Amino acid sequence: MDTLVIDAAAAITLEDIAEQAERAKAVVSQVRGRMLAPNARKKPPTFSTAQLMVLTGLDKSQVDYRLRKGDLPGGTLNSTGSRREFSLAEVRHWVREHRREELRPERAEAITITIGNFKGGVTKTTTALTLAQGLSLRGHKVLMIDCDPQGSMTTLFGLLPDSDVEIEDTVLPLLTGKQAELSYAVRPTYWDGIDLVAAASFLFSAEFFLPARQSREPNFEFWNLLHYGIDTLRPQYDVIIIDTPPALSYVTINALMASDGIIMPLPPSALDFASSAQFWDLFSDLTTQLITDRGGKKEFAFIDVLLAKVEAKDHAGMMVREWIAAAYTDKVLPVEIPKTMAANASSAEFGTVYDPSPEGSGARTVKRAYEAYDRFVELIEDQTQTFWRRQMEA
Repeated sequence: MDTLVIDAAAAITLEDIAEQAERAKAVVSQVRGRMLAPNARKKPPTFSTAQLMVLTGLDKSQVDYRLRKGDLPGGTLNSTGSRREFSLAEVRHWVREHRREELRPERAEAITITIGNFKGGVTKTTTALTLAQGLSLRGHKVLMIDCDPQGSMTTLFGLLPDSDVEIEDTVLPLLTGKQAELSYAVRPTYWDGIDLVAAASFLFSAEFFLPARQSREPNFEFWNLLHYGIDTLRPQYDVIIIDTPPALSYVTINALMASDGIIMPLPPSALDFASSAQFWDLFSDLTTQLITDRGGKKEFAFIDVLLAKVEAKDHAGMMVREWIAAAYTDKVLPVEIPKTMAANASSAEFGTVYDPSPEGSGARTVKRAYEAYDRFVELIEDQTQTFWRRQMEA
């Protein structure tokens, strides 16, 4: 038998790995600095009068009347007076005024939605942020909770997890018992109407702390910490969206148990489909052990499967879509998020299709992605309104 010989000169030490980590962090910082210049912080889009009309459902004469009346933000005219622009905050003011019946009833509380999947790269974080942005453009106030130690959601908000986020900005003090509720970690973001609880790599420690505490305290319910921790926030928001790591971890279980609805983004590939089946199988086993066998009960307002990264001419993908439809039946949303260069470009610039100003969104592929996400947001808003109505009837 031949002996495997390893070149000692090529060996990689722990010091090499540390150096590599520092180099990668430096490059990420440089990239973010270029993408988010000049202040390494993101800026919200601006909106034309035409876009305002679409979002509010008003026609030109109605918008002109409210501008003359002066009771709503008037935007800013350009130097020639030929064009009016509205900030995101101004647009949301108009939308909330003209969509009052679609907004959360006063006595209802926020719906909590978790975005989950075993696999990475299935657009969980993009789906979560796009949903939050789309709902905010419809007038809703949204809280984003980043539960992924990789901090991808946090990064999309223009923050570097390793340098801009402290332990007190995350869910970790809640999970360790140092805080009883989560309001301590809420911060505003560049996007009016969306607040954030950030994440960073030290969230990994929860995966060791929670089982250790469970073994020491027989009556401790690790899976309910986030559920109870957001109780004081539910009356303050319309929607709470939780982004999870690509694993059925202790933190993910907390997110799922805190949620009223679950959305699984699922690309139509054989491996992603097989992984999704494992996710639900393990989730079912866990809920049986943690809830059902203890005499408890847990209900969800909805569980949705969102077809994502769909390529129209992918024949293998068409077959997998049939499998997904057979497996998940009416849980599959009647919208497909296309895989487009526009969406990839937005992601590369730490954004989504909602981040560019509307004037920069004229390309056909951008329009296709934008319309698909708009339809997705509309469907989730419909389910959210049904949830609120049931709250009011209870």
